[in-house]
Amino acid sequence: MSQSLVRLPGISRERFLREYWQRKPLLLRQTFPGFEPLLPRGELFQLALREGVEARVVLREGRQWEVRHAPLARRDLPAVRSPQWTLLVQGVDLHHDGVAALLQRFRFVPDARLDDIMISWASDGGGVGPHVDDYDVFLLQAQGRRLWRIGPVPQPRMQAGQPLKLLRDFVAEQEFTVEPGDLLYLPPGWGHDGIAQGECMTYSVGFRAPPADELLRQLLWKMADELAPGRRYSDRGKVPASTAAHPARLPDDMVRFVTDAFARLRPGRREFTLALGELLTEPKQEVVFEPRSAAGLARLVARQGLRLDRRSRMLWAASAVMINGESVPESLARSALLRQLADARTLDASRFASAGKAEQALLLQWCELGWAHPAGD
Repeated sequence: MSQSLVRLPGISRERFLREYWQRKPLLLRQTFPGFEPLLPRGELFQLALREGVEARVVLREGRQWEVRHAPLARRDLPAVRSPQWTLLVQGVDLHHDGVAALLQRFRFVPDARLDDIMISWASDGGGVGPHVDDYDVFLLQAQGRRLWRIGPVPQPRMQAGQPLKLLRDFVAEQEFTVEPGDLLYLPPGWGHDGIAQGECMTYSVGFRAPPADELLRQLLWKMADELAPGRRYSDRGKVPASTAAHPARLPDDMVRFVTDAFARLRPGRREFTLALGELLTEPKQEVVFEPRSAAGLARLVARQGLRLDRRSRMLWAASAVMINGESVPESLARSALLRQLADARTLDASRFASAGKAEQALLLQWCELGWAHPAGD
């Protein structure tokens, strides 16, 4: 599949971002004409059973739902002909080059927002019920047909006693049936209920949008973790004799000590940029890179160029470059070559040859770590 960006039929990407992104749904018929699943059903089932893969099975019987979480065994998957069940496999782009390439076609939205591709396979009547997401999603129909019911949900109310977050009293504003190659965009806050009409497969391209409190909490932990060791608390000469009467009282002096320690953070824009970039490029928990020997690596890269591993995340800012949870040395923070690699995810041999020694050494180190590979691999 071509690495070019998705062409939206009947609308420019500029107009889509201006009028629809984060505003209202849009159904795009035959965005991927002739599309066929990148993983056949059997291969998807096998992937779901692998250790370290995030997957779950959702079954419905009448008004009752059941969810089976990973690690899954073969017995957890009902018979293919059994109706009303769904297999959902998260982060398939981490495990399959073709799916990773499909994800790259949605890079008209910043990489900092791009999350992953989840593949859902459903038997006839299968689905996960009416629900609402707090992130943007493109739903690409890959196989079969699915009926979608969608509508805005200003104040979500959930059904009680269910293992899923199912909307109560969901009222659909629109209904339509999609076929392979059709693409449905849904912004946050839009309820949707997809029901398989026969065996079907849907690819969900998700975009992360962490809430401010969660993001700030993680950033503060990260900044505090990187602080240089400070002095240890001491109350020498500060414990009054009256303490014996009220030993449970929190000492004012200790509160001042912690307040002063917190003030040492004093983050500026650069500190926030580095911390945010490192946080957003942190590999997912299930990702394990495979290191490789340095022997012959420089020669291969010099001849072939290199490409980032499909699981590597890389971002850059005005004076920072971040990859897989780490910032590059400050001396390379403004490297045009590293920014080019982040944008293109590949460097040809001539561009690698033009790199400085420090840049080449860093790139080869990434290859040794498994973060990048010779382009011919």
